[in-house]
Amino acid sequence: MAGPMRPLVRALVIILCSSAAFAQGAPGTTAAAAALPSSFRNVSLGMGLDQVKAALKADPLFRYRGDPDVSFLPQTSQYLIECEGTTYVRRAYFQFADSRLFIMILVLDAQKLDHYSLFNTLSTKYGQPTSLSPEESVWLSEPVRFSLERPLTVKYVDNRTFAAILSKGGAQKDLDQLSREKFLEQF
Repeated sequence: MAGPMRPLVRALVIILCSSAAFAQGAPGTTAAAAALPSSFRNVSLGMGLDQVKAALKADPLFRYRGDPDVSFLPQTSQYLIECEGTTYVRRAYFQFADSRLFIMILVLDAQKLDHYSLFNTLSTKYGQPTSLSPEESVWLSEPVRFSLERPLTVKYVDNRTFAAILSKGGAQKDLDQLSREKFLEQF
């Protein structure tokens, strides 16, 4: 190849080679990305209600006041702990099914953290999200759904428990429909 095309081809080859090297070495793009988290500090999905209460009392990042921060959700027979946080955490929510923690929601302080920095940290550690939209970035594995949502919120969900609850909800809808039909037959 002669003339002015040679430097252009050489530049193109360098760009392509460096792009390929960057993609191979970019953090979070390899199969060696860390497993998705199922815990934050000393609180883990699957922990019992009393264990989570004790962990929150001992952690200075949360302003857990004890039972006043615990609610019973009668329609679902679930418990919810809602408490204020300190420093980087504004509020925290811990939802239980069968007295086991299956959802953790951390609403972070946007004055002290920004979405971009947190997204980059999570992508470096866990790889690129499974799904990405302006509202949320979601990382999925069989046991855990981990997401970064706007406003600055991090959610941990135990997929197995959540799927079981959804299937019970579907079964309940079927029973409600059947009861409705039986009721209508009476007229």
